[in-house]
Amino acid sequence: MRQLPLAVTMGEPAGIGGEIAVAAWQALRESGPAFFLIDDATRLRGAPIHRIQAPEQALAAFQAALPVLHRPLPRPAVPGRIDPANAPAVIAAIDEAVALARAGRAGGIVTNPIQKSALYAAGFAHPGHTEYLAEIAGTGIPPVMLLACPELRVVPVTIHEPLRQAIARLTPELIIETARLTAAGLRQDFGIAAPRLAIAGLNPHAGEDGALGTEDRDIVAPAVAALRAEGIDARGPIPPDTMFTAKARPGYDVALGLYHDQALIPIKTLDMAGGVNVTLGLSIVRTSPDHGTALDIAGTGRADPGSLIAAIRLAAAIAANRRAAT
Repeated sequence: MRQLPLAVTMGEPAGIGGEIAVAAWQALRESGPAFFLIDDATRLRGAPIHRIQAPEQALAAFQAALPVLHRPLPRPAVPGRIDPANAPAVIAAIDEAVALARAGRAGGIVTNPIQKSALYAAGFAHPGHTEYLAEIAGTGIPPVMLLACPELRVVPVTIHEPLRQAIARLTPELIIETARLTAAGLRQDFGIAAPRLAIAGLNPHAGEDGALGTEDRDIVAPAVAALRAEGIDARGPIPPDTMFTAKARPGYDVALGLYHDQALIPIKTLDMAGGVNVTLGLSIVRTSPDHGTALDIAGTGRADPGSLIAAIRLAAAIAANRRAAT
């Protein structure tokens, strides 16, 4: 079956999305995977641009030029200076990419980073990309954010919320639900038949049997026991200060951190340039670079396209795994 082109969204127009998309095309034009950009074609520099009228034209154009579905911005984008007037165009690009993927006209979507403050000023009511995509491309189950690089995959059980609130939300049920969805996603999207899950402890040394906090004994351990009873290869609570070492990482396929930074610090330390954000549990394939809009270097030519390139390649691989499973 022929692979469909991927849809790449514009992201924050004042950020680095446009320039790293151009750099990604330069890196992938010969080898693929092919993609098209939903963006204002007039703001793109550094590559030949081919304005396409439909995704189906992207494959034929890809080697010679970057295919772009031209969607004009309300105001010219100025690198480093966000403009809430352009927020509706940012959201519209996400909506269009999702619609094309759901209609079978794009193999999946790769979302360039958004500037949440600009979207909030325009009335955006979601904490971030993942939560918005769950609304417009969900499957009725809460999505899971997985971050991947060649050395590590991680999933935060709680994501974009204050640490005090995240800890208060932890329950065996939340850990179990996240682990189930993670295991299912690894089987479907990564082709791992029997995923091995490592679940971090919350407290130093995983609580030391309650001496350093009771949450690991009372919340994490029961969740792990329940998962193992279901046949899921889950291990934990594992002391979080040792589970990410080079010796420990080959022992599992994914690490579940109980709060945002517990999961994201290790992977960003290992591979900031090549990390990829994957949303499990959607009706479509979605990946994203593992970095923000980088307003401080936008327009300077210093942006590293490595994470976007990795995101495009991983989206294509996940799409291929999903096709093989049907």
